[in-house]
Amino acid sequence: MRTTKLLLAAAAISAAGWITANAQQNVYSQNVVGYINVTIPAGKMALIANQLWQTNMTLENLLPNAPEGLAVYKYTGSVWERYEFIPGIGWFPDGSATLAPGEGAMVKNPSGTESLVLTFVGEVMQGSLTNQLPAGLSVKSLMVPIAIGGTNTLAANGFPAVDGDRVYKYASGVYEGYEYMEGVGWFPEEPTFNVGEAFFVKKNAPTVWVRNFTVQ
Repeated sequence: MRTTKLLLAAAAISAAGWITANAQQNVYSQNVVGYINVTIPAGKMALIANQLWQTNMTLENLLPNAPEGLAVYKYTGSVWERYEFIPGIGWFPDGSATLAPGEGAMVKNPSGTESLVLTFVGEVMQGSLTNQLPAGLSVKSLMVPIAIGGTNTLAANGFPAVDGDRVYKYASGVYEGYEYMEGVGWFPEEPTFNVGEAFFVKKNAPTVWVRNFTVQ
């Protein structure tokens, strides 16, 4: 798998000497309202997602009392935009960046000794959910809090894979690449993603990811 472009896109972070890792996630919900806990190990980074809906999806509303030095990186398609939480000031340069269902961000735990638990509260989205997938690289996530794995594949969740598409999972400090081959499927295997986990998508042409979902 060729991951050169993706690694170059992440150079703004890796060049700064960040240590990276996965998050561990738990989701608890009742009816259509619930919360997600995303755990980031001490001193590590993770690609995370907020998969619950609120009317205000900005950082300043979702994470108003973050720990000092918490850094959130949003990928714009060419560069990472960095937001840091400073006590007494808030998010710098501002807290207007969003973390809505279907999006994702790289998050750095500022503590070198303690795990960080981020809690997202809101509604489980239902109905016909649409996620715009641009051409090129983007950071995306499933718009509902369920894990991808086993028989619950990307295809089972409506992901519009075509020949040559790639997804990249961030695990143990490296990107694991998966390529979709027509008539074969995902190579080297079906990708899996936890609740609260985002991932890179690389498409040759823009399209829409539609997921029809109803809470049973």
